[in-house]
Amino acid sequence: MCGETARRTFTDPLATQDWPALHEGTLFIYALVMNRQPILQDDSVILTPLRPDEFEELLAVASDPLIWAQHPNPDRWQRDIFRTYFDGALASGGAFMIRDKAHGSAIGSTRFYDHDPEANEIKIGYTFFSRDQWGSGTNQRVKKLMLDHAFQYVKQVIFHVGSQNLRSRTAMQRLGAELIREEDVAYFGEPPKRNVVFKITAP
Repeated sequence: MCGETARRTFTDPLATQDWPALHEGTLFIYALVMNRQPILQDDSVILTPLRPDEFEELLAVASDPLIWAQHPNPDRWQRDIFRTYFDGALASGGAFMIRDKAHGSAIGSTRFYDHDPEANEIKIGYTFFSRDQWGSGTNQRVKKLMLDHAFQYVKQVIFHVGSQNLRSRTAMQRLGAELIREEDVAYFGEPPKRNVVFKITAP
């Protein structure tokens, strides 16, 4: 179901002889609260809610400078700077550890964030993978899991990508995302950087 609310009309059982029409036909709205940290998995990968005790394990993946070479913050491989990323992930309430399902090893992270029920949208981002996953289809599998989950609650998903991050821009195009604008974005605890904005709409 797309949308943030489910609606149904019914005859309220509180209606009495004294209030014959006050409650009958009343429209009640029940909010569907999006679970931003479900366990998502397919045959190859599993996404689980990121935990504080997983910092060192995820840092071991992120400490490869080449992962961040085209990123707006190319120093994120450094421990102190990655700590800011990790703290923001925990604070978001929507972050995941991504693991190889066969071996259980950490291969990256991603998150849901900035859920906007009024705009009927949520963002997916802060995603990175170990280099041995590049070109393997892992990104597409992870995004499919997240999009399938998100589209139960929202009509569109927004992605911010560093304007000079050609690898990620190409990945978004492969997902069928639409480039809609450019804007300055301040990632958690970091100064604003120029980003392109992509959108994927629910089928």
